[in-house]
Amino acid sequence: MTTALPRPLVLILLALLLVLGLFPLWGKLVFATKYTFFLQKLTGIMILAVLAMSLDLLVGVAGLVSLGHAAFFGLGGYMLALMSPQYEAANLWVVLPLAIAAVGFAALIVGVLSIRTSGIYFIMVTLAFGQMGFYFFNDSKLAGGSDGAYIYVKPTVSAFGVTLVDLDSKLAFFYVVLGVLVGSYLLLRMVLASPFGRVVGAIGVNENRVRGLGFNPMLYKLAAFTLAGMLAGLAGFLAAVQYGFVNPAMLGWHQSGHVLVMVILGGMGTLFGPVLGAFVLEIAQLGFESLTDHWLLLMGGMVIAIVLVLPKGIAGLLIAWTGPRPASEGHDPSEPCERGAIAAPGASAKEPRGTDVTRPASEGHDPSEPCERGAIAAPGASAKEPRGTDVTRPASEGHEQ
Repeated sequence: MTTALPRPLVLILLALLLVLGLFPLWGKLVFATKYTFFLQKLTGIMILAVLAMSLDLLVGVAGLVSLGHAAFFGLGGYMLALMSPQYEAANLWVVLPLAIAAVGFAALIVGVLSIRTSGIYFIMVTLAFGQMGFYFFNDSKLAGGSDGAYIYVKPTVSAFGVTLVDLDSKLAFFYVVLGVLVGSYLLLRMVLASPFGRVVGAIGVNENRVRGLGFNPMLYKLAAFTLAGMLAGLAGFLAAVQYGFVNPAMLGWHQSGHVLVMVILGGMGTLFGPVLGAFVLEIAQLGFESLTDHWLLLMGGMVIAIVLVLPKGIAGLLIAWTGPRPASEGHDPSEPCERGAIAAPGASAKEPRGTDVTRPASEGHDPSEPCERGAIAAPGASAKEPRGTDVTRPASEGHEQ
C-alpha cells in the first residue's frame, strides 16, 4: 500500500513531470522533424500510464491479479465509437460520462462474478471475461467486427457555444492527457489515504484478518474493482480520441499482459511506479525496434534483468535511494551507543546536555550487554534505572567481581 513519499523522491518526480510538461518547448529543438511523432508517442504513453495505475490499484494494493483489465480499456474506446455520429462531432460532456458509466456498470457485473474467487482462479476468471469481450466485438458487426471502427470527428469541448479545448490540436490533447494523468494519480492517492483505501490495502495483505475485524472484504474489493475499471475505461476513451480508431485487440489478453508488465517493472503498490514502468517499457520498445527486427528478444532480456535485479521495481529502487535508512535491529559493539546512553570504551558517542552519567574510570561497558538510555546498569543487575536518574557512584566504591 502506498505511504508518504520521501521528500527527495517527491522533488525527483516533480522534476520529471516538469520535463514532460515542457516537452513541446524543448522537443522542437531536440527532435526537429520528428517532434510531432514524439509528441503523439508521449501522449499515447501517458494514456497507457493511466491504464497501468488503474491496474496497480488491483494488483499492487488489493492483491487482485487481473488478466482481463484491458476489456474495460477497450470498452471505453468502443463506447465513444458507438455513441459518436458518423460525420459529426460528439459532445464530450455527454459521451464521456456515459462511456465511463457504461464501463463502470460492466466492471461491477464482472466484479460481482469474479471476486468470489482468489489466486489463480481469479486470474483465469478475469482472463475469460476479457476474452469474451474480445470475441464479442471481433465476431459481431456491431462496431465493424475484426476490422474495428473509425471515429471520423473528435468530440468537441465547448460551453455556451464557445470551444474550450480543440482536441484536433495535438498539443492541446497532449496537455489534456497530462492533466488526466496527474488528476488520476492524485485521485488514487486520496482514495488510498482514506479509511476505504486503508481497508483495501489491508485486504491485499491479510484478507482473513480484515474479515475478523468486522469488515466485509467482498464489498471493498468490488468497489476497488469497479473504480479500477472506470479508470481503465477513461484511458480507453482517450486512446480512441487520439487515434480515431478502435479494434478488438484493445480488449485482448495481450494488452492486459502488456500493462501488467508495466506495473511489475515500475513497482507494484506505488502508483507512480507503473507510470515510470509505462515510460520505460514503451521507450525501450521504440529504441529496440529501431535496432533490429528481433527486438522482442531484447525486450524480453530487459524485462527479465529488471525483475531479477529490482524485485521491487524501479519505484522500489528510488524509494531505497531517497528514503531514510532503516535502523539496525541490534547494537553493534563497534558502533557508538544511542544518544543518551553510555558508550563503550573508546566510543565517541556524545552525551545529551544535562545528563548525569558520571562513572568511575575503572568501570567499563560490556559489549555483550545492550546500552541503557540515561542509566548505568551494574553487572548482574536486571533493574533498569529511569531516564534522568542520578547514577553517579563514588570512586571509592569498588566493583565486585
